[in-house]
Amino acid sequence: MSQLPHTPSFGLGGKRALVTGASSGIGQGCAVALAEAGAHVVCAARGAARLEETVAAMAARGLSAEARVLDQTDLGALADMFVGDVFDIVVNSAGLARHAPAVETTPEAYDAVMSVNLRSAYFLSAFGARALIDAGRPGSIIHVSSQMGHVGGIDRAVYCATKHGLEGMVKSMAIEWGPRNVRINTICPTFIRTPLGAQTLAIPERRKWIEEKIKLGRVGEVEDIMGAVVYLASDASGLVTGASMLIDGGWTAD
Repeated sequence: MSQLPHTPSFGLGGKRALVTGASSGIGQGCAVALAEAGAHVVCAARGAARLEETVAAMAARGLSAEARVLDQTDLGALADMFVGDVFDIVVNSAGLARHAPAVETTPEAYDAVMSVNLRSAYFLSAFGARALIDAGRPGSIIHVSSQMGHVGGIDRAVYCATKHGLEGMVKSMAIEWGPRNVRINTICPTFIRTPLGAQTLAIPERRKWIEEKIKLGRVGEVEDIMGAVVYLASDASGLVTGASMLIDGGWTAD
C-alpha cells in the first residue's frame, strides 16, 4: 500500500507569540488567530486601556494571552521585550498613515510614518531574529505590510515608500536568516475595515475607487487576514520565506 503524505500541522500548541499593534484591527485579529491555534500570545500596543480590554476578552474566550504596553518606536523598550524571552512567532501589525499629496508632506509627517512603519519594523525583526538565533531555535517573523508595498496609491507616497521598503527589507533578511531556519514574510492586505481604514472608507469617492479596484467587489474584513497569519506562523508554511502573501481581492492582478 502507498505511503500517503501527512499535511503539516497548522497547530501552534506550545509556541510563544508576540503581536504588536494588538489592541485593535488587524493586530487584534492576528492575536486571536494565533491564540485559537494554541499559542500563548503576548499582546503589545501603546494604549493600555484597549490592550487590557483585548486580553480580557481573549481570556473570557479561554485563550492564553497577556498584555504588555509598548511604544514600538522606542527601540530601548523594544529591545527589552526580548531580554530573557524568545518568541517562536513575531507578528508586527503596528502601523501609521499620514495620507496627503506628496507636495504637501511635511518632514514631521514623513519622519513619523517612517519611524513606525519601517524603522521600528527593522529593529523588531532584528531583535526577534537575534533571540531565536542565540537560542538555536527556528521561528517565524511576520509583518503586516500592504498591497501598497507593490503598487502606488493616491496621496500615499510616504506610506507606499515605507511598505515598498518593508518588502525589500524582508527579502534581504530572509536570505540572511534562512540558514538558521528563521523565516520572515509579509502579509499584504487590501483596504480592511478597521479603525485605521475608517477615514478613507468614509470618503465616498475614495470608497468608490477602492471598490472598483478590488476585483471581488468588497472591502476586506479582519477575518480575511486571520487564516494567513496562522499559516505563516505554522509548520504548514515551512518552506516559505522572503515571500509576500497578497490578500487584496485581486487589486494587484492588473
